[in-house]
Amino acid sequence: MRHRLKSALATITAIVLMSPAMAQPVQSPDDATIADAYVYLLGRALVDRQEKTDMAEAGVDYNVIKYNPVGAADFVNPNLDVAYLEAWIAVDDQNVVLLEVPKVEGRYYTVQICDEWGNVVTNINERDYPLNPYGTYAFVTPDTAAAIPEDAVPIVLPSRKAKMLARVELQTDVEGAVDLQRQFTMSTLGEPEISAPSSLPLFDNQSLVGLEIFDHSDELLSAALDSIPVAPKMQAKVRAVARAASDPTLRNALEAKIRDSIVPRFLQFAVTEAGSFQNNWLGVLVGGIYGDDYWIRTAANLVGIWANTTHEVIYFVATTDGNGKPLNGSSTYVIEFDEANRPNSVVNGYWSVILVDLPDYRVVPNAIDRFNFNSYSPLERGAQGGLSLFIAPAESDFPSSNWLPSTDGKPFSLTFRTYVPKEVVKAGNWFPPSIRKLN
Repeated sequence: MRHRLKSALATITAIVLMSPAMAQPVQSPDDATIADAYVYLLGRALVDRQEKTDMAEAGVDYNVIKYNPVGAADFVNPNLDVAYLEAWIAVDDQNVVLLEVPKVEGRYYTVQICDEWGNVVTNINERDYPLNPYGTYAFVTPDTAAAIPEDAVPIVLPSRKAKMLARVELQTDVEGAVDLQRQFTMSTLGEPEISAPSSLPLFDNQSLVGLEIFDHSDELLSAALDSIPVAPKMQAKVRAVARAASDPTLRNALEAKIRDSIVPRFLQFAVTEAGSFQNNWLGVLVGGIYGDDYWIRTAANLVGIWANTTHEVIYFVATTDGNGKPLNGSSTYVIEFDEANRPNSVVNGYWSVILVDLPDYRVVPNAIDRFNFNSYSPLERGAQGGLSLFIAPAESDFPSSNWLPSTDGKPFSLTFRTYVPKEVVKAGNWFPPSIRKLN
């Protein structure tokens, strides 16, 4: 009897293995699925790329604060209005990372914590932590078994790594801001086990990663929990495309589709559609906490990684003038604010505008080392109380104090930041004026 049962099971197994359903080749997903899977996974790959780039710097390590020199501009869309410090936090279930935040009064500051997808976990400041605006904070995993100091405020990270970006406003007292910057300190209780970033090769914005991103999908996804609601569904799509990419008969067609269609479409989305569009400025009114908007999250990770929440800052990005023509460093432009709508009137913190190149979104050296304006810039006001900002490759018949140098013949982008924006900005009812070309 037992022999007959084993023989029957073997026959059934052979039939199943030879069935047409099991022998069918892998099917290529539809175009929408491929596009969504690519854009979703690219958001994670951009953070992974930033981790590798940061760790390649001399002296940079996990759980060690890097105190950026004031005015340092060697990263994407830099913030030149603050004394800036950053660190990659790495914890495990047995070990804790501690952060000491000094008391900061009379100037803007925040400690922004982002996860490995670019989502904001929290901001430590007097607005979000009114009972604990300074002191000791303990970063832990959700399943921590470590002892946390009694005086520490626990900050639970969704996965074992996070990025810290802290800012202390310079105002007109650079020395005081730097002194506060150096009072932020970080230490570890124990020695956390730290995993390496993925093996996905580095890529640049000029030639974004293609189909090979799916060859690394397992390690990119498994390393970091994604907290957005659609994560399970999107990761299923990623795995479906990864299976198709592993089939040699489908690979070339998939690669061509990503390179020739999906990447150009995403790049267009990133600079013109990833928010509200008015006066030819793209207002990123969803930032830091994205819900289901993974396309916007990936666009933010590309254009200005580590976007903060809209309670802290709202960004406006322009790559074209008021007529829809690409901004070019050979031309002269003006942004004209009337007295009632000057940027100081719409922020509780401060405002700034910075010029960066395309497609890398980095500042371009110029003869006067001026890359941005902000609330404390010594700008000349007009006779009626308005404010005009000029962008040009050389000085002309406009106030020198109001001149932001561009690079002759090179395309550029402007990023306008409103820190602690008022309700009129958060509601989408205020945008910078159109950029008017003068010549």
